[in-house]
Amino acid sequence: MGEDVVPPPDLRGRQHPDRLFSLLGKLITILEWLAGGSYIHRPQPRPMDRDLQLVVDEVRVEASDARSFRLVAAHGAELPRWQPGSHLDVLLPSGRRRHYSLCGDPTDRRCYRIAVRRLADGGGSQELHHSVGPGSIVTIRGPRNAFPYAPPFVPAAGYVFLAGGIGITPILPMVKQAAADGAPWQLVYTGRSRASMPFLNELSELDSNRIQIRPYDEHGFPSGTDLLEHAPSGATVYCCGPAPMIANVREAFPASAAAALQFERFTAPPVLDGEPFEIALRRSKRVLTVPADVSALEVIRQAVPGVAYSCQQGFCGTCRTRVLSGQVDHRDRVLTDQQRTDTMTICVSRSRGGGRITVDL
Repeated sequence: MGEDVVPPPDLRGRQHPDRLFSLLGKLITILEWLAGGSYIHRPQPRPMDRDLQLVVDEVRVEASDARSFRLVAAHGAELPRWQPGSHLDVLLPSGRRRHYSLCGDPTDRRCYRIAVRRLADGGGSQELHHSVGPGSIVTIRGPRNAFPYAPPFVPAAGYVFLAGGIGITPILPMVKQAAADGAPWQLVYTGRSRASMPFLNELSELDSNRIQIRPYDEHGFPSGTDLLEHAPSGATVYCCGPAPMIANVREAFPASAAAALQFERFTAPPVLDGEPFEIALRRSKRVLTVPADVSALEVIRQAVPGVAYSCQQGFCGTCRTRVLSGQVDHRDRVLTDQQRTDTMTICVSRSRGGGRITVDL
């Protein structure tokens, strides 16, 4: 036990390890340490800033009560890509937030174009028409697309585009894309009068044989059957316009030759299957009754005029509100399952079973 322990010889019979292997061992150790990343200083991730500050470069009158706004980056930088059907969330100087469809050229990365119809009771449209002009700064978020034009990923036998009034804004880039692709297409464009219908001059540059211009003062208000009568078998229909137009198209669609229907509203959809419930506003200390055919947002706005909202259709997420108690019937298209555990979009979602919901407002 008292004898000195002699280390075994290496592979070559030497009592001491080869220096090269010793160095290689140390190098491997260092490399393992480096690979572990223990030497790297990782800064804390910064929250992503989704807002873009854009300059109004040009304002044009497109119809009797509609104007287009050309938006550019301050230093001419390229803007995020977008596809036909996309929209921007526009944060106005007053703090209002509204969404507007992009109606320019998706290949032009230097500018965005939106068009806005002035509404008598539309605070956002009134502000854009009267307070925002060339040189004004607006904040936008997006682009986002809740009304996608799918080709060439989902090819169809043909495309029928139905636009009513300012509903031409998301449809216009789709029509131009279909024409550029050489796809079979047709457009039916309606409105109160020709003077009220934006972008007629731009449409005149396309194949007139594929376009029907049907102002109400000349042709009357069209039925859904009128709008779909020339739809080819297997066609996909894209429709954007006033609520009665969309309702007529949806009712007539099953009897048409078309195979698919995509539509987008600019106003809140009617509540057809609701039931009354109470919504308690914790911070405002109010309990409000929401009728069966009215959205929670509409009722809350009467008590809290400054509540944020935009699309009123459950896809932008602007009106998302924290839920403190109650069961929610989620009808949105934006929240994840995890978010729905304690959040609701008050523009479309309601109480499940008519019970009271308490929210952080």
